[in-house]
Amino acid sequence: MKKLNRRTKVLLLTAVMALVLIAVYAFGLLIPEEAYASSFLQAKQPPSFAHPFGTDSLGRDLLMRTLKGLSVSMTVGLVASVISAVIAVLVGIAAATGSKYVDAFLNWLIDLVMGVPHTILVILISFAMGRGLKGLLIGIAATHWCSLARLIRGEVLQLRNQQYVAVSRRLGKSSGWILCNHLLPHLVPQFFVGLVLMFPHAILHEASVSFLGYGLPPEQPAIGIILSESMRYLSAGMWWTAVFPGLLLVAIVLLVDRLGDHLRRILDPYSAQE
Repeated sequence: MKKLNRRTKVLLLTAVMALVLIAVYAFGLLIPEEAYASSFLQAKQPPSFAHPFGTDSLGRDLLMRTLKGLSVSMTVGLVASVISAVIAVLVGIAAATGSKYVDAFLNWLIDLVMGVPHTILVILISFAMGRGLKGLLIGIAATHWCSLARLIRGEVLQLRNQQYVAVSRRLGKSSGWILCNHLLPHLVPQFFVGLVLMFPHAILHEASVSFLGYGLPPEQPAIGIILSESMRYLSAGMWWTAVFPGLLLVAIVLLVDRLGDHLRRILDPYSAQE
């Protein structure tokens, strides 16, 4: 009974965290531009009932702008994470099923990408691709697949040695049939868990690169842009312009990270029996 209760609690907690994230994301998408429009009569106001996060130097409501920026950052992080996870699966399968030369080359490529700090590599790729949303997406997607690719490679190497795979080969099944019916179904949990765990890293890298001025354009209400703008007014005592957006960003990242850990516990056959 105790084991059932523990698993039920994990499932309920996972559902609650997912609903919170979906609610924050959906609410941010639905916020109209009028909700955070400039109003110089209300500029530089500290937190109050009318403006819980205060207003910035242009009189824009910081709560509405932060929620809108979170939805933008989450969109960029989600799209980049999906692309990166797909790349990881393709590279992992190619390394495990290809020749030893293909495996050696892909392992060398993984070591090369992992050997360069992600932020620097994202900035270089984003700058080379013309900055903006396109360059940022390509930069994040091209730098976050390595760890998951190694995990997929190891999983495929183990699956190839399983008895039912050998039986399928003896029965004349093609490599494509074995891949679709034996390998890919076992990789689905790793794909989704890896995708969720990459998501917070992608959000943080989007925010950091935009903060440095190499990501989204300044007119875009992204978290990195909001934090970058707040640096100009911290010395003037406008602490709320950096504290509240930063805390909300950290809270969302930690929530997504915990969601990934709970999904891993649910989908992993070993931890699922705890």
